Amino acid sequence: MSDDLIIILTGGLLATAAGLLGPFLVLRRVALLSDAVSHAVLPGIVAVWLVGHTRAPLPVIVGAAVFAVLCVLAIDTLRATGLVKADAAIGLVFPALFSLGVLGVTQFADDIHLDLDSTIYGEIAFTPFTTTTLLGVEIPRAMLVLGGVAAANLILVSALWKELKATSFDPAFSTTIGISPQRVSRLLLVAVAITAVCAFESVGAILVVTFIIVPASTAYLLTDRLGLMVGLTVAIGWICSIGGHQVAFAMDASIAGAMGLTAAACFVLALVASPKYGLAARAIQRRRARKAAGLPSETWSSPHQQPTSP
Repeated sequence: MSDDLIIILTGGLLATAAGLLGPFLVLRRVALLSDAVSHAVLPGIVAVWLVGHTRAPLPVIVGAAVFAVLCVLAIDTLRATGLVKADAAIGLVFPALFSLGVLGVTQFADDIHLDLDSTIYGEIAFTPFTTTTLLGVEIPRAMLVLGGVAAANLILVSALWKELKATSFDPAFSTTIGISPQRVSRLLLVAVAITAVCAFESVGAILVVTFIIVPASTAYLLTDRLGLMVGLTVAIGWICSIGGHQVAFAMDASIAGAMGLTAAACFVLALVASPKYGLAARAIQRRRARKAAGLPSETWSSPHQQPTSP
């Protein structure tokens, strides 16, 4: 297997793992949770050094995962009080945890070089060089980890499809039929935290945040059906992985950067050309509405509706 194919497959597996969860974050308006997790893991890295005096990747990932889960649980708990909106809860929790990590570094590890790039914030271009042996076959570790995460997320979403769908669109109704929105939300957020932390070492924090948010936001502009939205999110992620790699190869540029730029280009294309919610379509709708009403200026616009369940 060539190095280029390994990089593309790694990006595609990340797109699958992130794409299965991203639409639910977008619908619940907590898309920036993945970015919050990338900052909140710092105290976990410091704690691993203080307890075990090690910077090995596996212990660091475990410590980071613990604080990532604490971060999402704290955000969800604040949001569940009804006193703090989701965006404010994110803005309250992750700066506190990140500040705790900064204080830990300055007070207890100031003379130690904690190389975050090599322990948690990886680079997708290096994935072919770190391998492990499975059943006598040498496999890139990133593909093995992300493949396992993608499979776990698929099982979770399949098992809780009705619950995720109900709590995403109507939490109050979910409560009346015996579904706990808080419990489902926390399971989803923990899955996001674990996905993000497992992917950080392999592909880097920026690419994880990109693949969780941008393809889902793009698919949100293209369809009103939740099932199709999830499928489109995964497909767009794969397009970004393949297209971004080709752009990086042609420009001799950063692969992760090119994948992120390709994702942004897909979003802009959907924003302009979406058949129903794109800027062009809405401009045509406004023009027709003004003409039908005999209005000389723009006075009407069509709001975006959330995707509906199949």
